[in-house]
Amino acid sequence: MWDYPRPPLLVGDDRRVTVTVDGRIVADTRAALRVLETSHPPTYYLPRRDVRAEFLRPRPGRTHCEWKGAASYWDVVVGGLVVPRAAWSYEEPLGPYEALRGHLAFYPSAVGCAVDGEPVTAQDGDFYGGWITREIEGPFKGGPGTWGW
Repeated sequence: MWDYPRPPLLVGDDRRVTVTVDGRIVADTRAALRVLETSHPPTYYLPRRDVRAEFLRPRPGRTHCEWKGAASYWDVVVGGLVVPRAAWSYEEPLGPYEALRGHLAFYPSAVGCAVDGEPVTAQDGDFYGGWITREIEGPFKGGPGTWGW
């Protein structure tokens, strides 16, 4: 979305957002936060209280976002199925993104994600974890040949 701001904007979204793995509901909320950033589809962050903790396993390793801070990663484990690094969180987000504390984001390329029942398409490249729905139009940064945009 080329009209999204930089630095990113954080906005609430009360639509029903679900995450599933192997037919099981991992998360279900009407209190998501969306991060809107220039040239990226939105990334949805779900309150931890609406994510089934028994399906989460901390994963070693961290990355750093210039805006939000250090990201921690999570495997999603449902039965015998392990989806590595399917989710991430900012345990100590930087100033303007403090509201992300206690929230998790999921990669729609790794798990089933939906907004008000509409299945989400994953952003190419997975680096940003953007969620594409019919209301979102590209082109988007992240795929091959777009890193220099």
